[in-house]
Amino acid sequence: MSWFDRFKGNTPSPSSQGAPQQDFAGSNAERQAEWESALHHHRLPAFVKQRLSDASSGKLPWISTMTPAELAQTHRYKVRPIAMVSGTCWYHYGYSWTNGHTAGWHQALKRMQQEAVAAGANAIVDVRMRKINLHVGASMDFTVMGTAIRVEGLPPNPEPVVATVTALEFMRLLEADIVPTGIAIGAHYEWLNSYSWANLDAKGGWINQPLTELGNFWERVRRKALLQLRQDTQRDGNGVLAHTHFGELLKVEEQNAARYLGRHIVIGTVVDSKRYGAVPHDIRHVVDMCDGTSPMLEERQHGHNAYDTNQEEGSI
Repeated sequence: MSWFDRFKGNTPSPSSQGAPQQDFAGSNAERQAEWESALHHHRLPAFVKQRLSDASSGKLPWISTMTPAELAQTHRYKVRPIAMVSGTCWYHYGYSWTNGHTAGWHQALKRMQQEAVAAGANAIVDVRMRKINLHVGASMDFTVMGTAIRVEGLPPNPEPVVATVTALEFMRLLEADIVPTGIAIGAHYEWLNSYSWANLDAKGGWINQPLTELGNFWERVRRKALLQLRQDTQRDGNGVLAHTHFGELLKVEEQNAARYLGRHIVIGTVVDSKRYGAVPHDIRHVVDMCDGTSPMLEERQHGHNAYDTNQEEGSI
């Protein structure tokens, strides 16, 4: 049935042709048992695989985070949205809160990729990342969500590409011969021991002055986090874009001394392109009829910036 046949009024809608398909026909206890077994064996429950397979074949409606403008471009770039996919990891961190973020995000990304594989996707775009501090011991919830897409003429990918860029940006990158290949994470933390203000090069008084030791320490933490990001990038590509970062410098008082904890986390989309290759720019003159600030000058906030705000449950 054509999309425009729905406006004629003489064709029954899909919802009137039968009862909606249930995600799982068993009881809540059976559903929970199936989930526990799947998590222990690092796989998806059978009813989740069936739902994603039905979405891939068109038996179920597709769901997407694409905007109307992006959806209108899918025919041009031969891209079809399949389904929303997600992955969650409730992670307990021990000696290192910072390294726990790296492991937690990677676990959540792997589970999201499992759903994309079940849907027969080539890539996951517009990936949004959310973290929730849980008041259950030293633990945190890491959740990722995106739109699984299929590119016409390509077979399903056993390891779907993961990209934090939007669907339209993803398609434009492909057109420019730049291929998003995954997500890279860099994280590092260090402790700085200081037994007096003199060690931080402060001269006292009301003089404005840089704290060189503390500044050098903070720069070293950030550089090592970026070094890990580059090392993680080398597995899948040769560049990172659309990155977000989070950093904290905490002071801990201990008797008459102070210790400083510096931690920095960087996350971005890995891309692979020809080294030193020029990026084509098709620039055309246009007339802006907007009354006020042009929307072309406004920067769109990336949905994957999980460290920008204190997000609550359900706000992804």
